[in-house]
Amino acid sequence: MNAISDMSLLSGIEQVRAIYAGKAGYEGILKALNIHFVSAEEGLVVFEGSLPQSVYNPIDFVHSGYAATLLDTVMTCAVHTCLAPGQVYTMLVLKISYHRPLSDASRPVRAEGRIVSHEKGAAFAEGKKEKKAGSKVMCAGVNECKGHGACKSTANACKGQNGCKGQGTSEVKSEKDCTTKGGKVVAEK
Repeated sequence: MNAISDMSLLSGIEQVRAIYAGKAGYEGILKALNIHFVSAEEGLVVFEGSLPQSVYNPIDFVHSGYAATLLDTVMTCAVHTCLAPGQVYTMLVLKISYHRPLSDASRPVRAEGRIVSHEKGAAFAEGKKEKKAGSKVMCAGVNECKGHGACKSTANACKGQNGCKGQGTSEVKSEKDCTTKGGKVVAEK
């Protein structure tokens, strides 16, 4: 296959699968940042990066631009999988919130991009770093109580009464545990 001329005849998912299979002759940012495909289906892609030493900053954390590029890649590729042959797109907005740095302990880093909506010429995708097995979730906006469940709601700060820590952040086992408590997931450990 001639990578440049024949790719435009394929649908987006066919193009992504050709790149994934190494048949497209395209490496681009994937090679530069040592990012690899894990899986691709229409509206969903997963990539993994091995965090080469070249992406670390002087304080031994991964440069935030690496995480931004990984998330940009999974989100745009998720959109790409929904394209018809000859259709093109561009990223208009990229918003990222960092809750903790990437480091050696983060290796390998895996990210998922998923289509949220795709209609009327606009597509919205979300990307997230996948949680490692056995990791915990940091949950914000919750009351953590010891003993008798003295904190009745997330708005009740209790001011230390009955062992209540007040509204803040706590470490829980899963996203479901966090939302059940009325909190919002802010990071994974």
